[in-house]
Amino acid sequence: MNHEKHYNTLNHYYHYKYQKKVFKIALNGGFTCPNIDGTVASGGCTFCSYMGSGDFAGNKLEPLKTQFEKQKAMMHQKWEDGYYIVYFQANTNTHAPLARLKALYEEAITLDPKIVLLSIATRPDVLPQDVVDYLGELNERMPVQVELGLQTIHQKTSDLINRAHDLACFDDAVKRLREKNLEVVVHIINGLPFETKDMMLETVKHINTLDVQGIKIHMLHLMEKTKMGYEYKKNPWTLLSLEDYVDITVDQILILRKDIIIHRLTGDAPQSMLIAPVWTKKKFVVTNEIDKKLRKLGLFQGDLYEKYMVK
Repeated sequence: MNHEKHYNTLNHYYHYKYQKKVFKIALNGGFTCPNIDGTVASGGCTFCSYMGSGDFAGNKLEPLKTQFEKQKAMMHQKWEDGYYIVYFQANTNTHAPLARLKALYEEAITLDPKIVLLSIATRPDVLPQDVVDYLGELNERMPVQVELGLQTIHQKTSDLINRAHDLACFDDAVKRLREKNLEVVVHIINGLPFETKDMMLETVKHINTLDVQGIKIHMLHLMEKTKMGYEYKKNPWTLLSLEDYVDITVDQILILRKDIIIHRLTGDAPQSMLIAPVWTKKKFVVTNEIDKKLRKLGLFQGDLYEKYMVK
């Protein structure tokens, strides 16, 4: 546990594991999504940008090597030295035939000798068993981490935002990935339309029951050129304030299993595309307020796990 932060931060975890700074190089493999192209639905998740949540990834029109070198150069403006994670971020990065996935992943892990991990962002309904089997084999040569979008366990919300899969699908995907010893990181969103604090806490309680290794907690960003953004402009609803978000996220941390690594506590949206909430532009203010509240309470990640999880 990182006592300075009162929770298991990704930076602390990687520094302990590798004894050096580790940072992600976000690549764009040119994928689409199954609920955009009609495979399972159309229109995409209503909150998602036209860049498929890869707003800060590389240019899909450029070769992976070019994307990697450009992103690496940007990262080295912040950090002089470190190891790299190649991160397929934009859209659904297993939504292609196995042969294409193999070609991309095998190339990606050879882009630089300082690459220590391959991270793949995808959906739970786009993990056919042949892909899971291959990732398990690849994991024996290069550590593989799979990021799965859950966002919420509540089907009514899931239908509203057009996730186009159910909770059973997600749980099954986690189970099959873990059978191959693949590290799983789950994404959730706080502040989805009409969800209460209790509903958001229930999502974390369910995650506690699964064999996952990491979590990314996001605040809902309403962005231009998204269906939810259009809906909000037409008929605004109440959004979480900074104080609301800090309150909810702190309580989520306190009930979260102690072994789960927290990869992020808020997110970024391109400032030119952000409609609301405007307070999300100050990411460090958000994390600082979370830290301050945890220190004030004198509590750490998982301190309330037994109170809320153990019958």
